[in-house]
Amino acid sequence: MKFDYDVIVIGGGHAGCEAAAASANMGAQTCLVTMDMNKIGQMSCNPAVGGIAKGQIVREIDALGGYMGIVTDRTAIQFRMLNRSKGPAMWSPRAQCDRGKFIWAWREILENTPNLHIWQDQVKELLVEHGEVAGVKTYFDVVIRARCVILTAGTFLNGLMHIGHTQLPGGRVAEPASYHLTESIARHGINYGRMKTGTPVRIDGRSVHFEEMEIQEGEHDYHKFSFMGRDRQLKQLPCWTCFTNPEVHEVLRSGLPDSPLYNGQIQSIGPRYCPSIETKLVTFPERGQHQLFLEPEGESTQEYYLNGFSSSLPLHIQIEALKKIPAFRDLAIYRPGYAIEYDYFDPTQLYHTLESKILPGLFMAGQVNGTTGYEEAGGQGIVAGINAALKCSGGEPFVMHRDESYIGVLIDDLVTKGVDEPYRMFTSRAEYRILLRQDDADARLTERSYQIGLATRERYDHWLSKKEAVEHIVSFCKEFSLKPALINPELEALGTTPLKYGCKLFELINRPQITVKNIAEHIVPLKALLDTLTDRRDEIIEAAEVLIKYHGYIARERIIADKMQRLESIKIKGRFDYKNIYFSFLLNGVFGQTKELHDYNFDRWMPTYNYISGMDYWTPENPTSDIPAATNSSSNRVISSRIIEDGSYLRLKNVTVGYTFPAKLVKKWKIDKARVYVAAQNLWTCTGYSGYDPEVSVRNSALTPGLDYSSYPRAYSISFGVSLGF
Repeated sequence: MKFDYDVIVIGGGHAGCEAAAASANMGAQTCLVTMDMNKIGQMSCNPAVGGIAKGQIVREIDALGGYMGIVTDRTAIQFRMLNRSKGPAMWSPRAQCDRGKFIWAWREILENTPNLHIWQDQVKELLVEHGEVAGVKTYFDVVIRARCVILTAGTFLNGLMHIGHTQLPGGRVAEPASYHLTESIARHGINYGRMKTGTPVRIDGRSVHFEEMEIQEGEHDYHKFSFMGRDRQLKQLPCWTCFTNPEVHEVLRSGLPDSPLYNGQIQSIGPRYCPSIETKLVTFPERGQHQLFLEPEGESTQEYYLNGFSSSLPLHIQIEALKKIPAFRDLAIYRPGYAIEYDYFDPTQLYHTLESKILPGLFMAGQVNGTTGYEEAGGQGIVAGINAALKCSGGEPFVMHRDESYIGVLIDDLVTKGVDEPYRMFTSRAEYRILLRQDDADARLTERSYQIGLATRERYDHWLSKKEAVEHIVSFCKEFSLKPALINPELEALGTTPLKYGCKLFELINRPQITVKNIAEHIVPLKALLDTLTDRRDEIIEAAEVLIKYHGYIARERIIADKMQRLESIKIKGRFDYKNIYFSFLLNGVFGQTKELHDYNFDRWMPTYNYISGMDYWTPENPTSDIPAATNSSSNRVISSRIIEDGSYLRLKNVTVGYTFPAKLVKKWKIDKARVYVAAQNLWTCTGYSGYDPEVSVRNSALTPGLDYSSYPRAYSISFGVSLGF
């Protein structure tokens, strides 16, 4: 056996699975290194896929040729389309899965993928030669060489779990943490930090009083995740909902002093949009209840996941609090909730391809980039796998724009903005939501994927047949004319306004009461057209109807997106190198100093100057003034707090910005070095001092410290310069 590959993928989670599959399917010899082959694609938290914006990402992965959607459909035990009451831009698929079957479905796919080998081991060191990635070294002291390495280690890098005061090393419960790898990467100048996430208790369903909970059934229509997917094969199960109460909250609050989140034990940042139950109590103290979702872990298991009750409180607090909920009064659990801290790397150190800017050949995907969620991980994984394979084959980088996919939005946010908390995708993060619908992911991405060699011919033909059918329906509706006398009775029956004049069917379907299906019952040619659809009938009709009803919004969004893309495509020519820019500044200041103010314009005690006439000083005729009488006697020359002010200040003393021209360019000018710069002095001063300048004085000496005798202030200046070397 040769330990020599094109691409190595570290970690068999959701990012790693998609990365390994994509790389191998594009022809790169790929090795997936995972510590446990029986935990491939493990759902560390909720055994559910999809949700708001997350469901769109899964459909995009599927459209590209990934497998998360296929595995989800194969193992789903409940499916729902969220946000149906809103427009199609907000519709988001979500599925509850059988945790165990999900793992084995992924393993079956990966074990039977050409060009892909799985090695069960842990990586402890990244090998670097000549400033580029050369491979990895494992705990077994096996050296595996490759041109590219994709890091998808999830929460395992120096992972530390917390349950109350108890701390356990590990990347997941009962699974070891990964040590040394973070340090091996960081020594090459790659910055890293710590983040935190958590998971709820797992409940024994036999101890739950389901009769005291509200049932939440799934949906049984044609919707699924994969465009290539089959109908759901497993038994469909309901979820259940209930609420916390004041008694629960009282118990939880009693445990806050022992919470790692609030006793200083955990210093890292957790996900704002998936807070622990103790965080909810602290953040929303006025709330009398919080909703909880009890969700099955599998088709036949008694294990249930309590969504909404993530916690790191001590075990006895978690149990005591839950028993205050009527449905859980006889509670038995399989394991408590816990928090976990782990290492991540600053994603601004990556290109949009997810390759490191610092270490060529190193790609990163998933939670190691500061994200949270299976879907976010899978989206990054498939992009990293694609680009690693392209790098090995010499192909052009694969980058998706913000108007092209939610994955494109995700990656652009990461590499340009960075993260200050675990990043989670929402529809609100995308500017072009109407263009990034769940129904049209194949229209946006399948052809591009086929062109780079990932999507199969079967998948591409599958999309082309759908495209042709959708276009046929839309074209028919644009061309088919309606006369009022023939259609008005049907319109009235459908609860919409009759026509006064003839119109195209396309215009009629724009009405909210009208759908392609209900109007087809009254238009024979349209019904005949729809009856020709034998495969994916409902999916095609839905896609056509969305294009018809929202064509104006889609067209307007497309115009805006194209304009922004043109502007974003304007690039500075390669002759300009950002690394040659330098910037420096100097701040100086004094704090706590006092100054005696001598301002000749408002002189307090020297009558020989005419300026005194402007003062409202004491005289027999002006006995109410608090300004002393103006006399030239020595007895009146006494320093008073009246002329003492706070002379503290902060000043931007110097600022310099310069640019050194690239050596290749200046050689054409027959010079060795060329530099231009602009410098400024005394640009800005922050002070409460009323004098001209808190920093200067003609009497500012060792003999007269802090005395401002109306010196002229420091000058503000800007200078330009050119430095040439021959």
